Amino acid sequence: MAVEVLDLRKSYGSLQALRGISFSVAEGEVFALLGPNGAGKTTTVEILEGFRRRDGGQVSVLGFDPALGDRRLKQQMGIVLQTSGVDPYLTVAETVEMFRGYYPKPRPLNEVISLVGLTDKKDSRVTKLSGGQRRRLDVAIALAGDPSVLFLDEPTTGFDPGARRNAWEVIKGLKDLGKTIFLTSHSMDEVQFLADRVVIISAGRIVAEGTPDTLAGREKAAASIRFKLPPASELPAAIRSQAKAHGDFISIETQDPTRALYELTSWAVQAQLTLEGLEVTRPSLEDVYLEITEGSETAGAPA
Repeated sequence: MAVEVLDLRKSYGSLQALRGISFSVAEGEVFALLGPNGAGKTTTVEILEGFRRRDGGQVSVLGFDPALGDRRLKQQMGIVLQTSGVDPYLTVAETVEMFRGYYPKPRPLNEVISLVGLTDKKDSRVTKLSGGQRRRLDVAIALAGDPSVLFLDEPTTGFDPGARRNAWEVIKGLKDLGKTIFLTSHSMDEVQFLADRVVIISAGRIVAEGTPDTLAGREKAAASIRFKLPPASELPAAIRSQAKAHGDFISIETQDPTRALYELTSWAVQAQLTLEGLEVTRPSLEDVYLEITEGSETAGAPA
């Protein structure tokens, strides 16, 4: 395992920030740690990175205890913070080269810059980069030492949709290189696209764990069929008993969407009707996340 956490505990005075959480991250995995503000995410990540001491429990990152500050671990870790403080008047190449100098076996300069898609900006000064390009530079800095594990804290905050999608492709590329990626994000679309596995913490406790598709039984949740009923038409009795009206639209909640959709479309075809806006959906990752965290905060938040 790249990361192993067992019964991790941390308090700030009387506040229990972490209440004995345990999880592991496999090598080459994209792992997402989710939770509302104040849940304990930042404390957990800072302990894993070696920036904060724990009160109890066991932590291993690449076989090392990060609390000991072993240089061999630091040389294998890359960290992308929400904000960075690089010299704005250095060029992209100069910045990456400076950070490469801190490691015994850095990744080749041009390869690092190419990985994050900044080859055409290699000689541009940092101050001339867009927000998305600056974030790519942050990732390049984290990759300079050719790390085995990469910590990404809200990597696409403030990005426009195009820049966000490009950043996701960069992160996917890092996974293809065999890197272990530890991700924190408030974007459920980002987590859905990138993560192999998700852990949700709330009030210092783990409240859910799974893949983005199976979290909290998401893949087994009822599907919703939604459509606009044509004027002067009436649903057949078998469908009408399951249907609910929402203005001009009808919704049907069902555990068997294949059968329900067949009955609905067969009726529509036979009656020569068009069902406008027809869609079939299951609860999104965001829906599941909100349900889990709202319930756990109510039940288990510290006084």
